[in-house]
Amino acid sequence: MATLLHIIAHPNNETQSFSMAVGKAFVEAYREAHPGDEVVRLDLYKAHIPHIDADVFSGWGKLRSGSAMDQLSAEEKSKVTRLNELTDQFVAADKYVFVTPMWNFSYPPIMKAYIDSICTAGKTFKYTPEGPVGLLPNKKALHIQARGGLYSEGPMAELEAGHRHLTAIMKFFGLPGLEGLFIEGHNQFPDRAESIKQEAIQKAVALAKTF
Repeated sequence: MATLLHIIAHPNNETQSFSMAVGKAFVEAYREAHPGDEVVRLDLYKAHIPHIDADVFSGWGKLRSGSAMDQLSAEEKSKVTRLNELTDQFVAADKYVFVTPMWNFSYPPIMKAYIDSICTAGKTFKYTPEGPVGLLPNKKALHIQARGGLYSEGPMAELEAGHRHLTAIMKFFGLPGLEGLFIEGHNQFPDRAESIKQEAIQKAVALAKTF
């Protein structure tokens, strides 16, 4: 049995969001194709995702200097503990599907906060004399993202930063790659919006069967 971690970084639901609609179709098809697998839903807008702030740095510093967890302040302990939980959950999963919109050429800030929370030395990567090495080489990842314009190719392609950043992070963790399923052009071509969404849903269903 494998575990699929379904990571959502969108404040709207599938009736309002193209990426959420496609993500929902993917997960439903995945459950049907892999009935023995576990699907864990992590909605970043509803979960507690601490930012890396002064409390976190202070707590980490105390732990590195030999302090026990119960010697941290309440805020330090709460945030550091939650960051550990998020990292452990990520490491425990076998597959990942990230669902995000494109906002201002990237993705929502909560997604960056989540990525920061799981970039943990000793768990998702390690330092060596030759440089950092990823510790998750046998995982699979998919990024489902809706983009109102066309960014996969053409003059706007170089502006897209969210998928490229997530690709870099997955490579940093040692994953062999990051698949992308993009819903593009529905705002640029509103008369084709529904057909664009339905085509992406069909691709998601097909991809789920072999993911």
